[in-house]
Amino acid sequence: MPFRAAITLAATAIGVVLLFSFRTPPAPPVATLTPSSISSSSPTPAPTATPSGAPPSGGASPTPTGTKSATPTPTASGFKSGSFTGQTSANPYGNVQVQVVISGGKITDVKTIQYPNGHQQSVFINEQALPMLRGEVLQAQSAQINIIGGATFTSESYAQSVQAALDVARA
Repeated sequence: MPFRAAITLAATAIGVVLLFSFRTPPAPPVATLTPSSISSSSPTPAPTATPSGAPPSGGASPTPTGTKSATPTPTASGFKSGSFTGQTSANPYGNVQVQVVISGGKITDVKTIQYPNGHQQSVFINEQALPMLRGEVLQAQSAQINIIGGATFTSESYAQSVQAALDVARA
C-alpha cells in the first residue's frame, strides 16, 4: 500500500506542475539563488524595520506615486536626475520600498528602504535576493527585471516600487 500512495502522490505532483506550466502569459525568466551568484561588493543598507504580517488587501496594482528628493533636471533619456522614492509595495511577507538614483539619464543606484524582515527566513532570503535585484535593475535600466527564484514576492514588489520611482522620474 505505501508504494501505491507514493505513486499517487507523484502523479498528483506532476499534474499540478503541468497545470501551472501552461499559464498565459508565460512567466518572466527566473534567476536562482546560488552561493556563487551572491555578490557582497555592494551590500544593500539595512532599512528601518517595518513589520507586517498581514497579506496585502485587494489585488490592485499600486498606482505610480512616489516622492522626489532632489531638484530634477530632464535628460535626453527622459529621466530626470535625482533620487526618486517608489511607492511601498505590499506582499504576504511584508512591504518593499526602494529609492532609485538617476544621474545623466541612467539609473546609477537602487537603495532598499523597506523589505520583508519579520521572520528569520525572510531576512535570510532577502540578504541574498536584494543585491541581485539591485543588479538586475542596474543592468536592465528599468523595472523589467528577472524574478529571483525563492524570492518571488519580494522580486515582484521590488519591481513595482522601482517602476513607481521611475514613473516619478519621467514626470
